[in-house]
Amino acid sequence: MIHAASSGVLLDLRVQPGAVRSGIVGTYGDALKVKVSAPASDGRANDAVLALLAAALRLRPGQVTLVSGASSRTKRVLLTGVTVDEVGARLGPWVRHRSESG
Repeated sequence: MIHAASSGVLLDLRVQPGAVRSGIVGTYGDALKVKVSAPASDGRANDAVLALLAAALRLRPGQVTLVSGASSRTKRVLLTGVTVDEVGARLGPWVRHRSESG
């Protein structure tokens, strides 16, 4: 779910677009489950996911980058300027984290 990488921290996500309410809702397999109210068209759901994560992790929007899964519900984002332990602490009970390259 949370992986250390040479350029920052990678976070695996499972995204549900078009939800009634946006938020982090728990886990889905080995990924963090995130719901966003934005529809999955024109990249709006991806933008909403990045904004939600930046706010939840207290990061600047430029520190959260989508690295894979632009057209999929399964996504991977790169977080810069933060450590695996900080991400785990900020996401609290929703995550199980592991320190491995990925």
